[in-house]
Amino acid sequence: MPMSEISLGSIRRVVVCTYVGVFLWSIFAFGIPVDRIAVLLWMMGAFAASSVGRSRAEVKQMVRDWLILVAMYMAYDYSRGTADQWGIGVNYTLLRDIDRFLTFGHDPVIVMQKHFYIRNDVKWYDVVGAILYMTHFVVPVLPLVLLRMRNRGVWIQYVRRFSLTIGIAVFCFIVFPAAPPWMISEKGYLGSVSRITGRGWWELHLKTVSKTLDRGAAVLNPVAAMPSLHAGLSLLAALWLARNARRWVRIVVLLYPAAMLTALVYFGEHFIIDGLMGWLVVLIAWKASAWWEQRPTQKSQLSN
Repeated sequence: MPMSEISLGSIRRVVVCTYVGVFLWSIFAFGIPVDRIAVLLWMMGAFAASSVGRSRAEVKQMVRDWLILVAMYMAYDYSRGTADQWGIGVNYTLLRDIDRFLTFGHDPVIVMQKHFYIRNDVKWYDVVGAILYMTHFVVPVLPLVLLRMRNRGVWIQYVRRFSLTIGIAVFCFIVFPAAPPWMISEKGYLGSVSRITGRGWWELHLKTVSKTLDRGAAVLNPVAAMPSLHAGLSLLAALWLARNARRWVRIVVLLYPAAMLTALVYFGEHFIIDGLMGWLVVLIAWKASAWWEQRPTQKSQLSN
């Protein structure tokens, strides 16, 4: 290998390590980025750092790949307010009624908060649930960056599943805007439900994470409850990590989406049916992507 390539590779590693250090400092100082523009800019920074020393053609391809992520994230943001423009009203009761049917007349979120939520006493499960909730902004997104830096072919496979999941979910958000339990409670269609997502972080004295939740509430679609992307993308990440793992590892990893859905219901963020539909969306996206990749033309491209 020529010395110039070795030196460029060393420089690239230094740049990537510097980027990681700055990113971690930013998380502790300002919280995890949840605003779409901030997320995309951090992704662009990662792509740029990993492009140091690459050929012009590789850099152009990297930019095109980043623009794919831009289009994907902007499509999600477009769902905000689109239903209102189309005259589609927010549904406040159907998901509540389905959950009652699934649980033989009970309201799971009210039952969970009645038994576990103590207003002035943060329990260990509040902390664990808060951590699980925030992993949504990290775990499913990391492969979008790390895989592209290592293996574009595998990255495309993940992006295909990720984008299909987002696409199906966005379509649902537009044609069926649905309120989460805490909002339904505020409207009077459900008993008392407290939105307690961030209380665990205050117990850990991590106010920057609470700031993240506040910013997220401001930029995310509040009536995008069905399907739950928190539940769905946790399953996507679990399936991706478990696809080539041993059986016991698969079982452990698949506990992640189950724990995520439990936390979402307890926090008043989602109904059970939201999470189940989020999982269904991911399974559809996964199966459709696998079918597409098994086509002879796709197999030849992946092998190349």
